[in-house]
Amino acid sequence: MTQTPSHPTFDVAIIGAGAAGLMCAIEAGKRGRSVVLLEHADRVGKKILISGGGRCNFTNLHTRPDNFLSANAHFAKSALARYTPADFISLVESYEIKYHEKTLGQLFCDDSAKQIVAMLLSEAAKANVKIVLEANVQEVRRDTAQVRGFEILTNAATIATTNLVIATGGLSIPKMGATSFGYDLARQFNIPIHDPRPALVPLILNADDQARFCDLSGVSADVRASIGKRSFREKLLITHRGLSGPAILQISSYWTQAETSPGQNPPPILIDWAPNHDVLAALFEPNVRRDINAAKAALRAKLPGRLAERLLESAPSPNWTNHALAEIERRLHNWHFTPAGTEGYDKAEVTAGGVSTDALSAQTMECRDVPGLYFIGEVVDATGHLGGFNFQWAWASGAAAGRAV
Repeated sequence: MTQTPSHPTFDVAIIGAGAAGLMCAIEAGKRGRSVVLLEHADRVGKKILISGGGRCNFTNLHTRPDNFLSANAHFAKSALARYTPADFISLVESYEIKYHEKTLGQLFCDDSAKQIVAMLLSEAAKANVKIVLEANVQEVRRDTAQVRGFEILTNAATIATTNLVIATGGLSIPKMGATSFGYDLARQFNIPIHDPRPALVPLILNADDQARFCDLSGVSADVRASIGKRSFREKLLITHRGLSGPAILQISSYWTQAETSPGQNPPPILIDWAPNHDVLAALFEPNVRRDINAAKAALRAKLPGRLAERLLESAPSPNWTNHALAEIERRLHNWHFTPAGTEGYDKAEVTAGGVSTDALSAQTMECRDVPGLYFIGEVVDATGHLGGFNFQWAWASGAAAGRAV
């Protein structure tokens, strides 16, 4: 890590040494640009290091634009097409980092996320990137003497740069040092912001549903969670305050998006507790016993026992007719709930919303009205699904800017 002179000048200054900032620095340095990477923490890539349980879910084989939320559904297409999962995998393999597919195209290191950070630092060193840690940016201002150009006042130096890239991430996981810096700077330059909100976040149940389910904390089930046409089939986990697990984290991004729509109430979330199963089918056979014990046995064959009993308890008392059984079956596949809220940025994996894509070039990430200013990664209004998509967006958007500055 390098100390800078008191008034250095660079072709490119990048604020934020996470996944996007590191990739941008590497790509710009490889093109011969002089690059300084400023990080307010005492080390780079802190979110990389904790991701995937310390093994870093560094990309997803099935990445496509449909895996991203944005006010502009088409914005991510260009960057994702020009830096693909195969490109990052090639880099990983060149360092002989062993990895595996866990599920649904999600790639993880066999060993440690530290290998990904070490790889990126090695690439940055080869590209002659200067990295300054514990760099507290106090002010950013335009260099009015030229069309492109900025001055960055830090606790150590005032840095002059032709191009400024903001890669400071969102508001999620504040204990890791997340701040509103990127949004504040965008507002300073009159760049529109879509209100940030927690995404990929556990949901809190209302008081009645908490009383009904939350003593089952730790119980999980394979479910389908849906809002409208958006649906995810993965695990659901009951917590002491609500629901979590991949299915809930995925659908939470769409619920919070709807929650902030002007003039609309947040829609309910639909849970199918036994997707693609006719749970009570055996009870429709002739001469089969029909009672609560038979129903419990049928549910336990598809669901954890305590959850099966609870779902039956919450159903109206049946008279065991075909109609009553059909109604129980329908409820198993159509359980609606409206969350009381989310667990917030403390538990959110990412931040949705952010710098409006209308203000940026999809090819370069440069601001249309502020030449030389770029926004990349999580600070931009392009938020991926769970499973490596947000890292792929970081690599792709970082590469797009790094190849343009």
